[in-house]
Amino acid sequence: MQQCVDELSDDVDALSFESSSTGTDLKPHTAPSGDPRWDAIRRGHDQSLAAAFAIGDFRFLRRLGSGDIGSVYLAELKCASGCLFAAKVMDKEELASRNKEGRAGVEREILELLDHPFLPTLYATVDSPRWSCLLTEFCPGGDLHVLRQRQPLKRFDEAAVRFYASEVVAALEYLHMMGIVYRDLKPENVLIRSDGHIMLTDFDLSLRCHTFASTTSTGYNLHAAFANSSCILPNCIVPAVSCFQYPRSKHRRRRRDRLCSGGAMVEIVAEPVEARSMSFVGTHEYLAPEIVAGEGHGNAVDWWTLGVFMFELWYGVTPFKGGDHDLTLANIVARALEFPKEPAVTTPAKDLMTQLMAKDPTKRLGSATGATAIKRHPFFAGVNWALLRCTAPPFLPGAADFDIDAASVEYY
Repeated sequence: MQQCVDELSDDVDALSFESSSTGTDLKPHTAPSGDPRWDAIRRGHDQSLAAAFAIGDFRFLRRLGSGDIGSVYLAELKCASGCLFAAKVMDKEELASRNKEGRAGVEREILELLDHPFLPTLYATVDSPRWSCLLTEFCPGGDLHVLRQRQPLKRFDEAAVRFYASEVVAALEYLHMMGIVYRDLKPENVLIRSDGHIMLTDFDLSLRCHTFASTTSTGYNLHAAFANSSCILPNCIVPAVSCFQYPRSKHRRRRRDRLCSGGAMVEIVAEPVEARSMSFVGTHEYLAPEIVAGEGHGNAVDWWTLGVFMFELWYGVTPFKGGDHDLTLANIVARALEFPKEPAVTTPAKDLMTQLMAKDPTKRLGSATGATAIKRHPFFAGVNWALLRCTAPPFLPGAADFDIDAASVEYY
């Protein structure tokens, strides 16, 4: 860490931060108004009278973690003491030597698109001859892997699993509607924000497809076409169209007759259910069978990982872990799903995980109609999907999580 930050400091003259607030007026969930981080960035610009921040405007307090393409540091804007950010710093020379520039570019593009309460806000980006940096929200609660380790018997109860799983479903649904297959869901990538709600992180393994919507003469969006995609197949984004029977109601009858055939309502699912990639990406214990087999995969892999994610939160282990990577991959493809005897898990929960971890992706819950089918599962009965942010979280970061003791932190 010391060497990395020293090298960053040496590059002060060449390195500058640019605000990523362009277009935020059209992004209600990540707009500058009311966000102290945006306020701090605005004050910093006003005080410096500069078009962009220099690296010297920030203090790097400590390293929060590291990944395959960079390290994440806790950073503070000097002109706004206590205003903290998570800064993902990537070495361009190392990225080039390992052919990882594409992954870094995809992550940046995705972060620039996102506008969702359970996904990151990109506050600033930086580019220099040597470094690339993404400045996002710091989550003081850490990640779900660490939080699980702190629980009694190192596992969550049913209410907590339902809370975290429902917010993950909402985040994945949004990503899919944006033409993004996440591909890296695991507890380590689910962070706990200051309000106790989640934020997914790490998008360098994601598959992004560019889509545009087409609307019928009746004004209903019935399909999306594909353009300029990184997917294997052209026209890979085709939303699912399904029908379901509404209960009879005189108030709904006229609209149903106008939209339906045979009394069934046409339902539009704007998710990339036909997206395909041949890449072998992800964490071994979370890989879907179709990825292991090299058969090509789409958005159904995210629903497989949701099943593994819930299993680990509940039981403290992943369902197909073997003695080494090869045995784990063999188990994913060939071994049947088994549930431990302890702790006791309800039948709806087991049924949901079983359907999410169907080996055949065409039979997997969510593969045809996306998050819509998952939301309707009995395990989520009683969840108010429109008001998830109003649901009380099972865990709130304490004062110690927010406190950065200046006496014990190295400043660079």
